[in-house]
Amino acid sequence: MIVCRYAHCDNDVPQDWSVSPLHGWHGANGYVLWSKDMTNGRAKGAQFERTIAKMCHDSMGFEAKRDLEQYRSGDRGDLIGVPGWVIECKRYASGSTYRDEWWAQVTKAADAAMCEPVLIYKFDRQPIRCVVFLSAINPDYWGKDDVATVSFDTWCMIVREGLTDENRRPNDPRGVSQPVVRGNGSA
Repeated sequence: MIVCRYAHCDNDVPQDWSVSPLHGWHGANGYVLWSKDMTNGRAKGAQFERTIAKMCHDSMGFEAKRDLEQYRSGDRGDLIGVPGWVIECKRYASGSTYRDEWWAQVTKAADAAMCEPVLIYKFDRQPIRCVVFLSAINPDYWGKDDVATVSFDTWCMIVREGLTDENRRPNDPRGVSQPVVRGNGSA
């Protein structure tokens, strides 16, 4: 899709926009047409997934990669390769916090995989944020639906600490293959 804007030739042209002269009366008065190709949403999301996979490798050493089966099955995360975690990535132009349906999507996938969920999202001109169950940070919250929003670096620290934690609870899905049971009692 192409977006166009009618503007005077003296106006500063925004980055990534092209300029076409107008002919006839409008062109004679110094007006031009700005145009820009709009970003494909699916391509933008796929690029964000690749970025997060590279960041996982750079920060933690895991060979995370896109799970292409996610398009055939609704109960899978976007990335695989980080042990004990289901990763869902969301990249949008505007917003201030995650949407409940994003969190529901990743928790459903995590329950099916018997892993911890993490929702990694980013809006334009804002830092990357990660949503995790509070029990991933403090085991005293195990079985509750409370969540925490943390930076990507903090999530990486949580992952690294969880991999070396020998005091896990017996039903912790990171150590034992059992369904994750949260506050509402569903698996």
